[in-house]
Order: sequence, then C-alpha cells, then structure tokens
Amino acid sequence: MVVRFAKRGDLDAVNILRKEVNDLHVAGKPEVFKPGFAQELRNYIYVIWDDPEKDIVVAEENGDICGFAVLAHIVRPENPFMYQRNFLDVDEFCVSSSYRRHGVATAMIDFIRDIAKERGFHRIELNMWEFNQDALAFYEAVGFTTYRRYMEMFL
Repeated sequence: MVVRFAKRGDLDAVNILRKEVNDLHVAGKPEVFKPGFAQELRNYIYVIWDDPEKDIVVAEENGDICGFAVLAHIVRPENPFMYQRNFLDVDEFCVSSSYRRHGVATAMIDFIRDIAKERGFHRIELNMWEFNQDALAFYEAVGFTTYRRYMEMFL
C-alpha cells in the first residue's frame, strides 16, 4: 500500500469514498445530512482540488484508491479571547469499508503527521460526529484527544 498526494485522475475514485462517508452521515444524522450524492457534492472535490490551502491524500492498494483525506491549512487570527492558531485540519477522512482494519487509516495518519511536521505545524485537528464511535476509537488509538465538544438540545 502507498499513501501519497492525490492526482487529478484519482478524484472520481475519491468521490466513491466520499459517497460512502455521506451515506454514513445520513444514517447517523438524517436531520442534518441530505441523502444521495448530488452532482453539486460530486463536483465539490474539484473545488477542494483547486484550493491552494488544501491537499487531498490517498491510500492506494493494488491500483485501487482505498482511502482518502482532505487536509486544510487553517489560520485563526488572534482575538481578544484567543491567541492565533495555525494548524493542519483533517477536513474529510475515509477508508473504504472493504479495507478497514488493515492498517490503511494508520498509514494515512502517519503520512499526515509527517506532512504536518515538514510544514512546521505543531497541531493537527479534526472534527467528527459523535455517532461514529468506530472513528472515535480509531482516532483515540492513534493519539487524538478531545479538547472541545459541541452539544445539542432538541426542542
């Protein structure tokens, strides 16, 4: 397996995985996420591709794209409450269901960690939905910790 930066020709395969993520989100939070994988959502991968502050990473096994991550360089300016924050954000992350528990996700996190270090970042952040307990267990296993929590109350 190889983890690398995506090529434009990989984006259709990445979209197959993005649909898998969307379907998971729709099942977990149907009041938030729209079902299906509309053309607008499929085309959004090209908006990401063209953004100089974002990168797409893929994991490839035997010619198949089996995982991907979207990375974003985020700068939050200093304000009266907080210091400036400059970090690498994992905006999207997925390993194909048929490749899970084979080390793909860990290899991708290792690659992302190396990128962050090479670029001088001292922090990697990501957010995830609470219903996705498998993802939470994985992220904690590779060293992520919860530092902030969003809560909701239905009325």
